Amino acid sequence: MNLQKPSRELSIEETLTYTFDIYSRNFILFFIPFLIAGLISGILSVPILSHVSKISKIDFTGPPDVVWSQLWNFILTLLALVLLLGIISWIIGNVISGVCVKCASDLIEKGKASLGESFNFTVYKLPSILIATLITGILTALGLLALIVPGIIIYVMFYLVIPAIMIENIGALDSLSRSRRLVSNRWLKTFVLALIVGLILGIAAFILNLIMAPLGIYSSLVGSVITAFVQPIIPISLTVYYYSMLAKEQQRILPPPPPPF
Repeated sequence: MNLQKPSRELSIEETLTYTFDIYSRNFILFFIPFLIAGLISGILSVPILSHVSKISKIDFTGPPDVVWSQLWNFILTLLALVLLLGIISWIIGNVISGVCVKCASDLIEKGKASLGESFNFTVYKLPSILIATLITGILTALGLLALIVPGIIIYVMFYLVIPAIMIENIGALDSLSRSRRLVSNRWLKTFVLALIVGLILGIAAFILNLIMAPLGIYSSLVGSVITAFVQPIIPISLTVYYYSMLAKEQQRILPPPPPPF
């Protein structure tokens, strides 16, 4: 399959084929950002795993007030570390997603892409990306608490916010409505694609965790690096699916052909 902008709506199989085709042809371009992100996240997770191991040093046979004091300090420190790592990982993840979406878009539209240019543009659009993903994340979480189904609907509805921001150069709020319009009448298809991509990553992560478990506190670091091999399929598939939905939208609004006379 040639790397070109889809002129029609792609099936799920075609979307995944196109995704893997782009990735295989430009492996280093997409692997490097996720490798860097994996190294950073892995290094940052080491203090958390190291801190967790300290719970064995608490003497639970001591006086209750001393035990509770030590346990409370342990929990507060753990929560602070987890919160800090979560915020940093969230920002890094959005930056990497933006960079890879921009690279995939440039490859589809121009036939070439630059990590430097994609990174600079992502930094410029980062506030919009963070706001959009924060709103999406909060609404999805609230929806999942409300009998799960509403959360899935919200997730599907805002599935294409990052490609909308990066490719159409729009703001956070506009990207929410734009994503909703793009996936309209294709909600089930969008859910199935997201599920398949999620299963691929989930199975890979599960296998890696089993393999890396003997490495102890460094298992997260090594696992993050190795997981970087499969993570690029997320932003690439998002980009390909965006162009597929864009083709669907353009086909719908094309005027009817003129009469043959």
